[in-house]
Amino acid sequence: MDLDFATRFAQDWAAAWNSHDLERILAHYTDDIVFASPRIVEIIGDPAGEVRGKDALRVYWAKGLEYLPDLHFTVEDVRSSVDTLVINYRNERGQAVAEVLTFRDGLVCRGFGAYGPEA
Repeated sequence: MDLDFATRFAQDWAAAWNSHDLERILAHYTDDIVFASPRIVEIIGDPAGEVRGKDALRVYWAKGLEYLPDLHFTVEDVRSSVDTLVINYRNERGQAVAEVLTFRDGLVCRGFGAYGPEA
């Protein structure tokens, strides 16, 4: 993966999130996606902090979008690796977040969100 792909992906990914269009967001992910985030614990009450599969991810993010109607991401930095990219962004509260996304066949198959302190 090169930095040009990573940057284009991050811009499209953020635009999808900022549109609040759940299916547009999910189009970036494989059917067997594994995603981990401390927000999973908060939003759906799963202490494992992980969802498996696009259907489970849909449930989690649908609740998240409902819970956060002002959700907005501003990309600050993008980094690329062999099959993984990191999107550093700020959310609607100004909190620094890093999204680490691993790809298979052009789609995200594994990801996790890591959160900094509240702004």
